[in-house]
Amino acid sequence: MLNSGLLISVVIASLGGLTFAASSLEAAPVWSLLAGGLAFLIPAGFTLLASGGMPEEKAVPTAMMGLAATGLAIVGYLACGFALQFGGIGLVSDLPGLGGLVWEWSPLDATWGTGWGTLGLKGFFLQKGADTPLAYALFFSQLPLVITASLIPLLTLRKRAKSLALVPAALLIAAVVYPVIGNWVWGGGWLANLGSNLELGHGFVDFAGSGMVHLLGGVAALGGILAFGLRSEETKEPAEMPPVHLPLLAILGSLLLLVGWLGLVFSNPLYTSNESLPRALIAVNVVLAAGGSLLVAMLYTWFTTGKADVLMAARGLAAGLIAISAACPFVPPWVALIIGAVAGLLLPLGIYLVEYLLRLDDPAAAIATHGLSGLWGLLALAIFADGRYGAGWNGIGAEEYLGIAGQGVSGYLVASGFQLDFPNQLFAQLAGIATIAILAFALAWLFFKVLDVLIKAGTGE
Repeated sequence: MLNSGLLISVVIASLGGLTFAASSLEAAPVWSLLAGGLAFLIPAGFTLLASGGMPEEKAVPTAMMGLAATGLAIVGYLACGFALQFGGIGLVSDLPGLGGLVWEWSPLDATWGTGWGTLGLKGFFLQKGADTPLAYALFFSQLPLVITASLIPLLTLRKRAKSLALVPAALLIAAVVYPVIGNWVWGGGWLANLGSNLELGHGFVDFAGSGMVHLLGGVAALGGILAFGLRSEETKEPAEMPPVHLPLLAILGSLLLLVGWLGLVFSNPLYTSNESLPRALIAVNVVLAAGGSLLVAMLYTWFTTGKADVLMAARGLAAGLIAISAACPFVPPWVALIIGAVAGLLLPLGIYLVEYLLRLDDPAAAIATHGLSGLWGLLALAIFADGRYGAGWNGIGAEEYLGIAGQGVSGYLVASGFQLDFPNQLFAQLAGIATIAILAFALAWLFFKVLDVLIKAGTGE
């Protein structure tokens, strides 16, 4: 009872404190740390969710693999990941605590400007410009996301190789893959600046990681699955629901995800200082999307099998959270419910496609849960963003946009009095989706293919 009360108190303190705008440099990290601490429940929740779908004797090795991957991800992001992602953030942010991070590299001619940046090159080991309270808060807010992106492919590839052989992939993702893509999306790089450079809406928009974390992780899992090879056995007939061995772990994991997500969406100090963001709407949209997805996934299993499936319902809750992450500040509540409901329907259909039609061995359902839900969430923003919030996002339209004062991130179905921004915002989203998918797949496939060759050479196969 004491632990439950303490957790509830932390949640209330975190979300309640966020109703006050950070008025000084010293205040900004406080809200980030409170919310960021809750966000560490997300990788824990996904580990429990994956463990719930496996026999008990395999759950402990999987959890240990998750712990080892967590350690490597943190070290990799500290050593070079943060610098590669945010080494040039000071060029696009006016927050005083980030003013020293002003080294952004671009392969294009210097006359093209910093908007085409591809890599940050300052702040390695949190030194030389990254040794400020705000930079520390920014680093801390990214750790749950880095760990989650690193865990996603490992949780689904655990049967294809020994855990210790897979764990170095976490270092690759945390030190290189996530930071490079993160620079393009959140660090002031070229994807975020598609609006200012090519007039594609507000550039690529991904508020809390539908693409940055989950599309990346799902596609990396796909690369690993293809690198290790397709299943050799025949497809099961008729199709069955994925087995659930430890249902309580799956349920607990999904509930931890919901609490962790409420911290995640408020943890980034780049956003918590933005007084125009609708904080209450963000929290409401997160819960509505999770609930809508959970209900649809559960009803689907009830209609198709005659009983509600625990694992599918738990994964459905996760799918809704993933899908709403890109657009949660930019859509009204009824849209959040729709986004979650569609994610809940896509989940079992995606699992059937992956497991039975494509014969891909994906026991943690990473492709359907993370990859497909993340893809849908990014596209949904280009359809449903209503223009009421996000003025000045990625440096676009701080005063007016499309001739409308105060218009923010917009898609096809905008609120009354705003101009639609379609297909420009859709093109920006598609550019981001393609970029994330290609880079994550290529690097993951290459790493796991080399690993597969080494394993076969070592066993004499």
